[in-house]
Amino acid sequence: MAISLSTLTAPTGQRPIIATLVGEGGMGKTSLAASFPAPVIIRTEDGTASLTGRNDVALFPVAQSSQDVFDAITSLATEGHPFRTLVIDSVTQLNTMIEAEVVASDPKARSINQAMGGYGAGHSAVSDRHRQLRDWAGSLSAAKGMNVVFIAHADSETLELPDADPYTRYTIRMHKKSVSHYSDNVDLVAFIKLKTFTTGDADKKRAHSDGSRIITCYPTPSHISKNRFGIERDIPYAKGDNPFAMYVPNGMAVEQAA
Repeated sequence: MAISLSTLTAPTGQRPIIATLVGEGGMGKTSLAASFPAPVIIRTEDGTASLTGRNDVALFPVAQSSQDVFDAITSLATEGHPFRTLVIDSVTQLNTMIEAEVVASDPKARSINQAMGGYGAGHSAVSDRHRQLRDWAGSLSAAKGMNVVFIAHADSETLELPDADPYTRYTIRMHKKSVSHYSDNVDLVAFIKLKTFTTGDADKKRAHSDGSRIITCYPTPSHISKNRFGIERDIPYAKGDNPFAMYVPNGMAVEQAA
């Protein structure tokens, strides 16, 4: 079908946001996700103790399979509700579930590396399931006007480029074939970390922290972080606050679709 120039529009920025929050345990990822408007959380792990007493947060039962996650999204897409933010906590544990399901589907495989004949086929199958999740979450966001927040655990990887020495950067704890679904086609990839400083000489450096947290969400060689909101510096973060609200007011305040 031909596309008419009459369909062209100007960018407004007035739509829900899709974000990935990354960090080690205890950094406040779930608390930050729960500070988005009217959140409902699909859990693949029981990591919501910090939300005890919060009457403004709704929790699905802890998923026992990846299908449970898709079923929860279906419920949100087909039933009426007041929720404005979907949180999936966490895609890292979901990845563990999916890997186990792929291995279980192949009676000859003992690990994900051997699954489906090996040679990376198992990891490709896992990645395809993550792609489906990203597509479903995106469709829900568009249909219901909901923000989507993926929570992930942090890891590190060594990057080897043809024009630079190898170096280490923060990434998401899952196979690289699956990471792109939560880092490429999203509005925000934010790493929550302790603010640290080092003491000592080159041979005996020690890291220290006063317990304060910062969020890195702009492009840097040491992270796969990014944002589409013009943020170019680290942001201080205190549990209970949502430091992104000042940068993306339209996304935070988007009206829910019928």
